[in-house]
Amino acid sequence: MKEQVLAAPSIQVKAYSKTEIAELYKLSMKSITKWLAQIEKELGPRIGRFYSPKQVEIIFKEYGIPKVMHDN
Repeated sequence: MKEQVLAAPSIQVKAYSKTEIAELYKLSMKSITKWLAQIEKELGPRIGRFYSPKQVEIIFKEYGIPKVMHDN
């Protein structure tokens, strides 16, 4: 019998707002604010209202890549 391998949907590393990051991790704004405050030195300041792709990479490395569920 063959094993089925389920491919996890990928998340793009691109510029995201804090709200979008909270939605990816399924967190409240209060929680994501606390999470990001813990790695503020590594992240540096946002450019406008977005975190740069490099900053998003740091977030994903620190907290893991968010799991995405798709309805089929």
